[in-house]
Amino acid sequence: MNEEVSKILKMVEDGKITADKAQQLIEALSEKPKDVQVANYDDIMNKMLKIRVSSHDGDKVNVTLPIKLIKTMLKTFGKIPMYSDNKYMENVDITVIADAIDNGLTGKIVDVNSSDGDIVEISIE
Repeated sequence: MNEEVSKILKMVEDGKITADKAQQLIEALSEKPKDVQVANYDDIMNKMLKIRVSSHDGDKVNVTLPIKLIKTMLKTFGKIPMYSDNKYMENVDITVIADAIDNGLTGKIVDVNSSDGDIVEISIE
């Protein structure tokens, strides 16, 4: 059993999520990303991190940051400051973003649809 599935099962055991939600998460893990590609280090450092948020209230937020800036913030602060206080980003694991950057991934790397209709998409373009 892989580490992600173990974490999901532990969350069910601890009562943090329902079995139905766990099933959705496990199924999502098995889906192969369609638009993700791998770039070399120099190419990835010249790309942009794009964060798009659409709330159920109708609020829309679009943020575009250079990958070089993201890498600097992660090295300096250990986090992305605007990320830590944003309620729409609370379910997004910052390590996923950091790992994607470190591994040269491009395309959509995070796609979150909350139960109340909030949508968060993060991509490297």
